[in-house]
Amino acid sequence: MGIEDFLSSGNMRLDQQLKFTAEIDKMTSVYRRTMLISGIRNENDAEHSWHIAVMALLFKEYCVEEPNIERAMKMLVVHDLIEIYAGDTFAYDVKGNESKAEREAAAADKLYAQLPPEQGAELRALWEEFDAMETTDAKYAACLDRIQPLLHNTLTEGHTWRDGGAVRSQVEARIEIVRVFMPEVHKWLIKNIDRGVALGWLKDE
Repeated sequence: MGIEDFLSSGNMRLDQQLKFTAEIDKMTSVYRRTMLISGIRNENDAEHSWHIAVMALLFKEYCVEEPNIERAMKMLVVHDLIEIYAGDTFAYDVKGNESKAEREAAAADKLYAQLPPEQGAELRALWEEFDAMETTDAKYAACLDRIQPLLHNTLTEGHTWRDGGAVRSQVEARIEIVRVFMPEVHKWLIKNIDRGVALGWLKDE
């Protein structure tokens, strides 16, 4: 059972695309630190990517610049694919983040080489644009990537904050892009950070 049972179509391009589709199923086995709102377990990368892609349909009205929803959604569904090989790096893991860029670049080299060249290049470019957070679409995508786990923390008694020993200054730095690009939503995030500190879910440092 597995990729060794793959039956070739006889078309090399189609085979590459089908095998890549099978490979990214591994996202369902990459677990994040964020707890599902139900509290039954941590979410996986595939669930996270789906969740924020749907969010892209909902929150455009709060942006200071109008994003292209289709492009933002594309970024959101591919932005964590490299974690199949690089693993998920916890946002507040200082040591882990020191090697993150190098690990993820190596993972991207390995992953996108499995696609037909122009498709691999397109998906890699979307991932790089997302990480750079310079374009309007990337800023919107990055905001959603930060809003979703914070929402989960507000509904799971600060699970990830408590588990990772996060401090207020780290969380505020993480959502800085939201302050700039979606200020109305940022006000709500700050209210929840205040509550998290008051309830002892988050250290006030």
